[in-house]
Amino acid sequence: MVGAGVIGGSVGLALRRAGWHVSIWDQEAAVATAAVERGAADRTGEDPDAEVTFLAVPVGAVIEVARAALAHGGVVTDVGSVKAPLVDAINSPRFVGGHPMAGSEATGLDGARADLFDGAVWVLTPGESTDPAALALVHGVVRSFGSDVVSLAPADHDQVVALVSHVPHLTAASLMTLAAARATDDAAVLRLAAGGFRDMTRIAAGEPGIWLDICEDNRNAIVGVLDDLLATLGEVRDLVVRRDRAGLQLRLGDAQTARRGLPSGAVMPLDLAEVRVAVPDRPGELAAVTTMATDLSINVVDIEVAHAAGLSRGLLIMVVAVERAEEFADALTRSGRAASVHPL
Repeated sequence: MVGAGVIGGSVGLALRRAGWHVSIWDQEAAVATAAVERGAADRTGEDPDAEVTFLAVPVGAVIEVARAALAHGGVVTDVGSVKAPLVDAINSPRFVGGHPMAGSEATGLDGARADLFDGAVWVLTPGESTDPAALALVHGVVRSFGSDVVSLAPADHDQVVALVSHVPHLTAASLMTLAAARATDDAAVLRLAAGGFRDMTRIAAGEPGIWLDICEDNRNAIVGVLDDLLATLGEVRDLVVRRDRAGLQLRLGDAQTARRGLPSGAVMPLDLAEVRVAVPDRPGELAAVTTMATDLSINVVDIEVAHAAGLSRGLLIMVVAVERAEEFADALTRSGRAASVHPL
């Protein structure tokens, strides 16, 4: 583990809960020592023989820290919320981009929890050069945390999180700033800020420093979503100005339906099957197959890659719900790949 903040500490706690031996390093030695005392690691310091290294550092530091970790050997993954520029720059078969969609308004090691990732989506973003075995290893580890593992192309990830994570944080911060400014003229503003307002602005209490790199590295996607949000708010403003009750009712009703339709998290299926697909040893093949599962909303419970000596292809084995297995195999076959289903 590199980094012992709320995410790094939580990863360390989850790793130890799953039976791993964890070494932790932080730029502040006292924080790493505190992580050991909290049970988030077995020892402090770097481990050049680590099988897998998690980087819980600011996005702007990932490339440098990843290259240093890769020099030791082993698989390296990160937890940053921007992926495309990192995956492209690092460009190593042993680097697997990662992003747990979990967090807390708490900051630092004090907010770390072993169950932080239970039921949370953990996105993996394999690049064209990613070794299938490295992806399978990281997938298995984060799945053991109780996470719902999803694979996306790095650029697709950045577009999606701009909408569902980055702009919501900026919006919450803007609302909180507006309320604080209004409170200087009306003391009742913050005293009445309960319920929905607190829910909407909770994430604004998080560590502000990490957002500077995120807004820099994912600038284009964030600006695009902000433009769409401003346009949408303008439409709502017009409805209110015109006292268009029917239009406002329609807009609010559509939002209510969409909100109630949000998935509550992947449920572990009781009946499982293996979908086996032969994959040629060429860049981007593994990313294409795992991304196809995401596009079909098929939860991959486990993943394994088997190689045969002397062959230019491997066998990708993905464990999915038995009721979706044939659908997945058919989609793979239509894409020109040889796939088969084997119930467990």
